Amino acid sequence: MSEAPATTHVFEVRQDSFEADVLQASLTTPIVVDFWATWCGPCKSLGPILEKLAAEFNGGFRLGKVDVDQEQQLAAVFGVKSIPTVILIKDGQIVDGFAGALPEGQVREFLTRHVQPLPAADAAAGTTPETEPETPEQAINRLQQAIAETPADAELKLELAVALQQAGRDDAAAAELAGLPVNLATDERAVRLRSKLELAQAAQGAPDLAVLQARVAANADDWDARDQLGVRLLAEGDAEAGLEQFLAILQHAPEWNDGQAKKRLLAAFATLEDAGLVGRYRRRMASMLF
Repeated sequence: MSEAPATTHVFEVRQDSFEADVLQASLTTPIVVDFWATWCGPCKSLGPILEKLAAEFNGGFRLGKVDVDQEQQLAAVFGVKSIPTVILIKDGQIVDGFAGALPEGQVREFLTRHVQPLPAADAAAGTTPETEPETPEQAINRLQQAIAETPADAELKLELAVALQQAGRDDAAAAELAGLPVNLATDERAVRLRSKLELAQAAQGAPDLAVLQARVAANADDWDARDQLGVRLLAEGDAEAGLEQFLAILQHAPEWNDGQAKKRLLAAFATLEDAGLVGRYRRRMASMLF
């Protein structure tokens, strides 16, 4: 078995020490667990990226490596069906994860949603500070140059679509998204981006919160108002209240507007980063549907 690099930020995960090294340790430091194998080509691409970022984050998280051939029971416990699979554990709980070999920019985005780099111990001594995170506009410029050099690389076009959306250029992001090949059109990143664009477009045409709240107060069965209120609440950061509006429609008028409440919920689930919140509302939606 290939050993993990001997650094304080990367370590081998074994079943007999999993509770102490991962679950207990995650109470103080987030742990990213990488399920991999020596024969896995994509793992050889993703592994160095994770190790590089573990060093760059300087203890903001620790990287635990699980060789699935050596630790089959651990892989089974976490339901790992393909590799590489990555999960992030904080406070003893799984909070996020992904499968497949993502490019560095996407891995960095995944990490920064949950953890922050720690300053270098010798920063006060006048050493060069860490590089500032790449802005969406800088990412767009970098990706456009890369695409000009390798125009057949569809992965770069998906990354560009994500960067365009982050920069607020939704129309350009939608155009890039529409041009992706079939294999990437169903990629998790593409699904998430498509959902973000759909919800953002719906929110743009929705009246102000006060107007929508007044309409719902006057008529609890005004499903159009409830739908727009849910979208508006999501856009303004009140995710739980927004999801409640969609659930109310699903409970009382599940077929309204060709089942739009269910579609809204699924789109919201694809975009929200709070895994606990998404899990609760997925269960509530399932109880209504089944």
